[in-house]
Amino acid sequence: MPGFEKSPPELVARFAELAEQVPEAARKQMFGYPTCVLNGNMFMGLHQDRVFLRLDEADQERFRTELGGEPFEPMPGRPMRGYVVVPPAMLDDPALSEWIGRSFAFASSLPPKKPKAAKKS
Repeated sequence: MPGFEKSPPELVARFAELAEQVPEAARKQMFGYPTCVLNGNMFMGLHQDRVFLRLDEADQERFRTELGGEPFEPMPGRPMRGYVVVPPAMLDDPALSEWIGRSFAFASSLPPKKPKAAKKS
């Protein structure tokens, strides 16, 4: 995809380790990057050199103020509502497991997304 850089191999490997914490989730590629999805709802992903999580509003606020997370913007000026970037220093912190659990729990609370109908040729 133009303008998107590949993720560093060590970050791809770390994301795979983190994704193992949620074996119930489906792993999908989104725009060439790995993500974790539950019932059609993406809740964790990798984009370029950033890991992001989907959290409810209260957890987003706490994550930003207490941990220094930022809103996730796949393109500058285009934030994805509900998603925060994991600060790089936190990627090896055992506390990240709790936040992955919170993200998974939030995805569990969302209604399943219906599969998109196949396009007719």
